[in-house]
Amino acid sequence: MIPPQEASARRREIEDKLKQEEETLSFIRDSLEKSDQLTKNMVSILSSFESRLMKLENSIIPVHKQTENLQRLQENVEKTLSCLDHVISYYHVATDTEKIIREGPTGRLEEYLGSMAKIQKAVEYFQDNSPDSPELNKVKLLFERGKESLESEFRSLMTRHSKIVSPVLILDLISGDDELEVQEDVALEHLPESVLQDVVRISRWLVEYGRNQDFMNVYYQIRSSQLDRSIKGLKEHFRKSSSSSGVPYSPAIPNKRKDTPTKKPVKRPGTIRKAQNLLKQYSQHGLDGKKGGSNLIPLEGRDDMLDVETDAYIHCVSAFVKLAQSEYQLLTDIIPEHHQKKTFDSLIQDALDGLMIEGENIVSAARKAIIRHDFSTVLTVFPILRHLKQTKPEFDQVLQGTAASTKNKLPSLITSMETIGAKALEDFADNIKNDPDKEYNMPKDGTVHELTSNAILFLQQLLDFQETAGAMLASQETSSSATSYSSEFSKRLLSTYICKVLGNLQLNLLSKSKVYEDPALSAIFLHNNYNYILKSLEKSELIQLVAVTQKTAESSYREHIQQQIQTYQRSWLKVTDYIAEKNLPVFQPGVKLRDKERQMIKERFKGFNDGLEELCKIQKAWAIPDTEQRDKIRQAQKNIVKEAYRAFLHRYGSVPFTKNPEKYIKYRVEQVGDMIDRLFDTSA
Repeated sequence: MIPPQEASARRREIEDKLKQEEETLSFIRDSLEKSDQLTKNMVSILSSFESRLMKLENSIIPVHKQTENLQRLQENVEKTLSCLDHVISYYHVATDTEKIIREGPTGRLEEYLGSMAKIQKAVEYFQDNSPDSPELNKVKLLFERGKESLESEFRSLMTRHSKIVSPVLILDLISGDDELEVQEDVALEHLPESVLQDVVRISRWLVEYGRNQDFMNVYYQIRSSQLDRSIKGLKEHFRKSSSSSGVPYSPAIPNKRKDTPTKKPVKRPGTIRKAQNLLKQYSQHGLDGKKGGSNLIPLEGRDDMLDVETDAYIHCVSAFVKLAQSEYQLLTDIIPEHHQKKTFDSLIQDALDGLMIEGENIVSAARKAIIRHDFSTVLTVFPILRHLKQTKPEFDQVLQGTAASTKNKLPSLITSMETIGAKALEDFADNIKNDPDKEYNMPKDGTVHELTSNAILFLQQLLDFQETAGAMLASQETSSSATSYSSEFSKRLLSTYICKVLGNLQLNLLSKSKVYEDPALSAIFLHNNYNYILKSLEKSELIQLVAVTQKTAESSYREHIQQQIQTYQRSWLKVTDYIAEKNLPVFQPGVKLRDKERQMIKERFKGFNDGLEELCKIQKAWAIPDTEQRDKIRQAQKNIVKEAYRAFLHRYGSVPFTKNPEKYIKYRVEQVGDMIDRLFDTSA
């Protein structure tokens, strides 16, 4: 049980807390009342503000709508006025532009095209809005007149400013590819830059607005003429240059170095003079053929104009490629893309046809030359064919996109040249074999026959055109391997061909040698020809080509040469037999000779003397052009005769076989040697 004092204290404590809570509750009630009052005041203010906003909105919206309507009306009025001004302007276009159109675009293309744009818009307006109005016909007529003036201006600009490319510039352009040192590119400016810009603008306008393609025909006709004339001018340049200096010259591209020569000879892509120059060198060493004719027209006498025409044609082919490339670059700026290939095809036809016709004329001339056995003319086909085949990749690239008939022109010409070249090779071999000249025009001195020099010259000239000649022969092969022949295959064919010609030549020479009644002269003739063939093969490196299929050709010729020397030496047996020891009388020293023995010795001396004099007289007129061989044969023969004569004199020179020894002992040993040294020397 809780004591009374604690209970009393607990009750007082509770009463105090209750009092505090009541005070707190009274404070909260007062605060709530104030808050409610403030809320009511705020609601009243907001309600008043909302009421005022409603009144303002009701006043402003009608004003805003009215203002907006007024602005719309103003804009409509302005647009209407603008449209009226625009429409009215179309009715003034003809009047405003007629003078400009009448005076033409020359010198003021920009202003002229601006006027044409106005006329075109007027035409479009009247067509859409008033197709029956007289104004439409008027602006249409003006538009057509303006278009015609632009077409005329295009033609005039192209005609006045399209100039042929000078031969000197073309030669620089061609030779630029062959220069080892780096040089500046040769630029061709077909049209001045300002003119080109005008031409381009006119062409674009005619395509886009004029709906006209006639100017493309005008373009290709003008440019085609310039291209054709440029190439013909180059050809004429060659002819004139050859008549004055023999070789066309071209100013080199200006170099920054002042000590660089300003002129250089044009590199000749292919000539047929190398072997002729070689033969001239050989002739200086006594290897040239002379006298002795054949039914082959001599190559040495060929007209220099053949080389000029050949070089001219080769350069014209290269010029066509370069100029056509340049023409295409110009064309791409002026002609619309989808018309470029066709226009370019038309543009190059005249120049290309000219080259092809000239090429076919060369083939035709070669065909006629084969008939009359003029193989020097046929040789012009070789450098031309080689150049055409080398140039064909560039040709194909230039003609890419042209018609098939255009692309096939060069391959067709190449095929024609390969066919005629192969026929020339075969006919030449046959003519070497069947050359009928056996009795007339044979060299009386036994020197090299003209048939031999012509044959070797022809073969030497093939060295410069090995691949070309091999391809000619391969093109005529019917075997499956020929369709995809390799360079090794064509080289073997050419080697076989050369061996065939040499074999035919050897057979013909053997046949011709039988014309000579004197076997010794026949031997000298064969010796000279065999020696000439061998030396020519070695000096012109033909021997390496022959060795591809005939390894023993060189040794075989040396053997033939030695055999002919031995045959020749047998001609001296009738001289040396007189003084040979056989059948000579044998006597004892100091024993008097019998009459028969003395007579025999006299006959031996007389026979030797007569034979020596006769042979020296005859053989002095013979010829051995090769100095080395001539000295070798003389020395060998001199040694043989002198030794025999020395021994004979030693044995019988002091024998009293006659009262007049000077009548029989006419020559000393050294005199005999001197006489033999004068063999094969018509000047002695």
